[in-house]
Amino acid sequence: MRKLVAVLAAALVPAAVVTPVAAAAPTDALDAVNTFIGTQDEGNTFPGASAPFGMTQVSPIGSHYAGYQYTDTAIRGFGHFFLSGAGCWEQGGLVSTLPTTGTFDPADPSTFDQTRYASPYTHDGEVGKPGYYKVHLTGYGGIDVETTATTHTGVERYTFDQAGPAHVFVNTGQANDKEPVTGSGVRVVDDRTVEGTVESQAFCGGKPYTTYFRTTFDKPFASYGTWSPTGGTPGSRESSGGAGLRGAWLTFADPGSVTATTAISYVDADGARRNLAAEGGQSFDRVKATTQRTWQRELSTVDITGGSTDNRTVFYTSLYHTLLQPLTGNDVDGRYRGFDDQVHRAVGWTYYQYFSLWDTYRSQNQLLALLRPDRARDIARSLLAIHDQGGWLPRWAYANQETNTMTGDPVTPFLVDLWRFGALRGMEGQAYQALLQNSTQLPPASSPFQGRAGNESYQANGFVQYDPDFPKKGQDTDPAHGASATLEYALADCSLSIMAGGLGRTQDAQQLAAKGHSYQNLWDSTVSDRGFTGFPRPKVTGGDWFTPATGPYTPEGQDGFHEGTAWQYQWLTQQDIPGLVQRMGGPQATAARLDDFFAYPDLLADPAGTVRDEWVTGPYNYYNQFRYNPNNEPDLHAPWMYTLVGQPWKTSAVLRAAHTLFTNAPNGVTGNDDLGEMSAWYVFSSLGLYPAVPGTGQFVLSAPQFPKAVVHLENGRDIVLEAGGADAARTQYVQGLRVNGVGSDRAYIGLEQLTRGSTLDFRLTTDATSANWATGPGGAPLSPCAS
Repeated sequence: MRKLVAVLAAALVPAAVVTPVAAAAPTDALDAVNTFIGTQDEGNTFPGASAPFGMTQVSPIGSHYAGYQYTDTAIRGFGHFFLSGAGCWEQGGLVSTLPTTGTFDPADPSTFDQTRYASPYTHDGEVGKPGYYKVHLTGYGGIDVETTATTHTGVERYTFDQAGPAHVFVNTGQANDKEPVTGSGVRVVDDRTVEGTVESQAFCGGKPYTTYFRTTFDKPFASYGTWSPTGGTPGSRESSGGAGLRGAWLTFADPGSVTATTAISYVDADGARRNLAAEGGQSFDRVKATTQRTWQRELSTVDITGGSTDNRTVFYTSLYHTLLQPLTGNDVDGRYRGFDDQVHRAVGWTYYQYFSLWDTYRSQNQLLALLRPDRARDIARSLLAIHDQGGWLPRWAYANQETNTMTGDPVTPFLVDLWRFGALRGMEGQAYQALLQNSTQLPPASSPFQGRAGNESYQANGFVQYDPDFPKKGQDTDPAHGASATLEYALADCSLSIMAGGLGRTQDAQQLAAKGHSYQNLWDSTVSDRGFTGFPRPKVTGGDWFTPATGPYTPEGQDGFHEGTAWQYQWLTQQDIPGLVQRMGGPQATAARLDDFFAYPDLLADPAGTVRDEWVTGPYNYYNQFRYNPNNEPDLHAPWMYTLVGQPWKTSAVLRAAHTLFTNAPNGVTGNDDLGEMSAWYVFSSLGLYPAVPGTGQFVLSAPQFPKAVVHLENGRDIVLEAGGADAARTQYVQGLRVNGVGSDRAYIGLEQLTRGSTLDFRLTTDATSANWATGPGGAPLSPCAS
């Protein structure tokens, strides 16, 4: 099979070794970022301003549930909380402010509906950079709006084209489209200040929670009023109540320009006041300059040399999106609201919140841990605080509540990788006990946490039963997707076995490693599809194979798998490559199945066309599929399965094709960016290394996209990745590798070696027949739970 594919590849690409050429100077990271990438076609990013990992974001609100989409024709306001790339509807846009001019009828309630008073705007002159956003509103006589942010505040500057009175609407009763506001209040404190609360619904049908805010202006307003669902009242200082239109208008006599600074808190009104006192009181330009310097330091952690302008922009925008979350959860005084709804204090560390673990355990977590180990330690401590205060580890933690969104057991590989990266030092025992509890037990019925809801069957029978009617505490529950949950439990248990072994828990390690083979309990060797035999298949309670009422079981169907099919989930077995290969009929049969999965022969002939025409397209096209889905998480690691089964050159070919889906355009993200996960995937794969197997601390290598990249670590050492002649526009393979000057025929490198400072010098070729690097014994890393 190896020869056949090599001959085919040779017929489709020039047979030439890549010749190194002089590389361009490193790119200015800040200028390279385009924050509009991902703002169209369900990427769900936001273009506005944020500090790295900030509590507050200031961004425009349009017609989309994520806030802004590039094709919107009007801006309803500028909200002060957003998630980047999430998929559910409830995504913030809280405390929406909009500058206006002219007269209005306060007696008419519809006057204060942001869908009615929204302003048209133009993309001409619109700017989206880290820490800075600018847009020109073409309504109300023309108004320039600029935004910037600190960690706890958002700052807007409104510059009016016309002289005369101007207003600022502070809307507490509305937010992003599809974000329910169940209650709100606003109070005019003095002639420069308003404050209030917004009670809104958490992500994916979660429970209501409260955000406190305080806004101050650099100029006094001359008059004011508030509105409620029945209309507005000039001179009124306060409006509060349940759902419905609510807010305040502030009228400035002739401001020319006015700057507003808004602080938020999840603790109380005093928290918002203290955050504003600590980080407010500065000019817009000073805040912008300070925040952009911070972003420059964060983004310059990686220096890229060479590559096209567009590819550099996509890379640094991906890095930017990776560094937006999780979000700071504590106020400037360290106080935060815990999962017990009590106020706690983080002293000497930062408490983080908003954890999309089903997404980010795959690569975003590892990228943060590699680049910012101190921050990773605080992230780990935050998750353990959730366990201490809430009684269980989270899955999708939104503010101070568990939404029980998505399935499987993502917190285990997430925390095990943080342990591997050293972020749990001094907390290993505490973390291990919490993880072991999560792996083997169930939360009490009274707990808001669902945990591993399929554990009763999994522990007794080795699989999670498929039961779409299983009771649930939130958005999702594991038995509703029993087959994929089983595979995710097995992967998690294997990763936890590595940690158990490292901590000297030998018996636990053996038992958990055995559970890492649980996927085998759902392997049906009788199922065939597209000429291949043997696939994962759901089992129902009692152990019988699931068969749809409408006909025979097909691996392309949706039953039993979460946001994917058996075709995609069959590869979520990277912890046991020998066991998987044996069940697929041997190495050649496994490689042939991967070839079909990626449409590999067509991909070599037309990479960009194949990924758009034959791979899964559309962010929510999960089911009735048999090909690779680059828009969602279940099979993100699948390109590296080629390397794990002994064909590393194909990993590089598939990645070069996949990279064409990431573009310097509003629709330049594949699917939802999922709080930076898709972006982190792009960063790692562009650099030529990827954490394919959780818990191992091993990075699987491939052809880098850039001639040179330098990763500056917090410990003062560098990871240098050199690939002379690298050209993202061509399909290239690794022909040879030198690590610190010594030849290496291994397609992987360990975390410990990387963090000591290493230089990886890749020799690339466009000739697949000469790409024999790392194809011999020992070329691929060993499976941690091999059977």
